[in-house]
Formats: sequence, structure tokens, C-alpha cells
Amino acid sequence: MAHAVRFKETGGPDVLRWEEVVVGDPGPGEVRIRHEAVGLNFADTYFRTGLYPAPLPAGMGVEGAGVIEAVGEGVTDFAEGDRVTYTGSPLGAYSTERVMPVDSLIKLPDAIPFATAAAMTMRGLTASYLLRRIHPLKSGDTVLLTAAAGGVGLIVCQWARLLGIDVIGTVSTEEKAGLALAHGAAHVVNHRTEDVAKRVREITDGAGVPLVLDSIGRTTFESSIDSLARRGLLVCFGTASGPTPPIHAMQLAVKGSLFVTRPALADYIADPAERAELSGELFAHVAAGDIAIEINQRYSLEDAARAHRDLESGTTTGSSVFVL
Repeated sequence: MAHAVRFKETGGPDVLRWEEVVVGDPGPGEVRIRHEAVGLNFADTYFRTGLYPAPLPAGMGVEGAGVIEAVGEGVTDFAEGDRVTYTGSPLGAYSTERVMPVDSLIKLPDAIPFATAAAMTMRGLTASYLLRRIHPLKSGDTVLLTAAAGGVGLIVCQWARLLGIDVIGTVSTEEKAGLALAHGAAHVVNHRTEDVAKRVREITDGAGVPLVLDSIGRTTFESSIDSLARRGLLVCFGTASGPTPPIHAMQLAVKGSLFVTRPALADYIADPAERAELSGELFAHVAAGDIAIEINQRYSLEDAARAHRDLESGTTTGSSVFVL
């Protein structure tokens, strides 16, 4: 019998329930997937708390990897036995098996294990668009990256080094500082004990950075703004500490004619050709060993509530996955 983690009301981790479910056969344009691994992402907690609204009751999770067991009518690009990974809607990745629309699927090369895929599809594609699409970065540039020892952070640090880009990474502990440096960060700043914007100005000889990649949100917004060079860009791509405060246009002018954007991964992988290009470059780097995916926490799906507590506590590093 198939099982899935579901929730009937929003709230803390205890609203998550492990239940038997009926999966059924795939319809037109769909496949049935048997999961081998499932990703744990901060976005999952946003759906659970209601920050991201979802019709209830609902499944949980947006990222998984596994094997196609059945295909529906009209499916031509995928077949039974194909290894696939995905990130995106509909919710329901926290499951042993599920029916999925093929539009979200990405074929997984044999060189990449399922757990690695579940740990990197969302994080890796996020790192991909942040470095390859959102700003015209060039070798020699310096960027500020919050949560540099997190799942996205460690991938960005490594990928930036491949591109010749220096990363100033913020961390919360000495352990995380060492992890970020080991994965390619040029500098680290402990945001709990140091003034981030001041350190950025010191490192950049007063200039600031042209780009800040901020996944934390509410508590880092001011320091991120204050770290930017004239006409710099703040990319708010996450809200781990809460939503970003309201932005006043005049504040951006006074601080150097700054730009702010709040992108969503879905808008960078909606086009199949662009998704294939971004995922292809990511997979090639991982398969070649140029980017290592750090899976530092593994859970069973039955322990989803504990996994959410660990993630929200800020004690995790690298990526976290559920293994089946």
C-alpha cells in the first residue's frame, strides 16, 4: 500500500500526518512514479504554515526522484523504467509513489544517484538561475550570499568558484564558516557576531558588492541593502526568517539607485528548453565532480515532523533528504 505525508490544517510540524493513500493509474499526460528519495526544502515549511496557501487537505513536498512505473495516454517523451527527478507543483512529493504530470519531469542521468537528485534538483536549479540568468556576472566579481552553508549556499559557492566569482558568505557558526570556505567561499562573515555590511565594505575596499543573494529575508534585509554597491541588485529568493519588509522606493534611490527582485524558480524553468539547459549544465558539473552535493541529514518519511523541526531550528547544513 502506498503512503504519503499529508496535512489538513496549517501550523507547526505536528500537523503533518503519515497516511495510507490510493494512488491509482496515470491519466493523459501523466505518469506514476515510485519514489527512491524525496527532497526537504524550506518551501515545504511555508506551505505547512500557510505562508504559501494551498487548498486543504493537501500533500506535502515539491521535489522527488524515482522510477516511472506507468505512463498515461499521450505520453511520448517518458517510458516505464525511466529515472526521473522533478521540482514544482503539484504538492505531494512526501510519498512512496504518486501520479505526476510529465511537464515537471526531468530525465535523470545514470551517473547521478536518486538521493543526490532529491537533494539538488530544487537547490541546484535555484543556484543555476541565480548565477546564470539573473545578473550579468563575470569572472572577478564579488557577491554576498546569505546562508552560505545551506543547501543552495554550498552549491552557489562551488559554482561561483568555477566561474571565477568571489563569494562573501554569511554563516551563524564557526562550523558553518569552515564548511562554506571548504566549498569555495572566498570570505565568510558570522552574522551573529559581526556587522555584515561593515565587513563587506572592508573586504571590497568600500565599494560594496554588485549582487546580494539573500535567502533569509526579514532579519537580513537591511544589511543586504547596505552591502550593495551603487546600482547594485538585491535578490530576495527566500524568507527563512520571515517575509522581507516593505520596500520604499526612495530608500533605494538614497542608498545608491538600487534594484530589488523577488524571483521564483518556476519562472526560470517554465520553458522546457531553458529547463533542459539549466539542468543539463547542473548535471554535467555534478557528474564531473566539479560540484559536490552535501547530504548532511537523512530521514524516513515517517519522521517528516522531526525533519521540519530540524530545518527550522537552523541546525542543519547542506541538503536534507528523505530516503525510501
